[in-house]
Amino acid sequence: MIGEWYLWIRAVHVMAVISWMAGLFYLPRLFVYHTDARTAETRETFKIMERRLYRAIMWPAMVAAHVLGWLMAFEIGFTHGWLHVKILMIALLTAYHFWLGTYVKRFAAEAAVPDARFFRMINEIPTLLMIVIVIMVVVKPF
Repeated sequence: MIGEWYLWIRAVHVMAVISWMAGLFYLPRLFVYHTDARTAETRETFKIMERRLYRAIMWPAMVAAHVLGWLMAFEIGFTHGWLHVKILMIALLTAYHFWLGTYVKRFAAEAAVPDARFFRMINEIPTLLMIVIVIMVVVKPF
């Protein structure tokens, strides 16, 4: 039987995931606006916003989501097929997180970056992964 502590962990896990996903959705939009920025002052503002979002919100939220998620996984066991798919999707989401971090650094260094269209396209990646994750957790198809 799952204890009350598990419900608290699940609640905080959901809050961490929401925060992390918000950052994963918003950071590429900031990149779109950054690539379209015309003035140096505006570009500097975007650098600050990107860095703060990535370091102060996304990183702590990702770490909390991972730690709490693993605690829950150990509690329920790793015998469920849906959990294996979810873990794979989380691994891809985490790789996407780090990939976005490379662009935060490139923008900060004023290195070459792709155009706004590229960032609009990659902004769909977390949505696709989220769809699979939610189906796995709620429906548990296998």
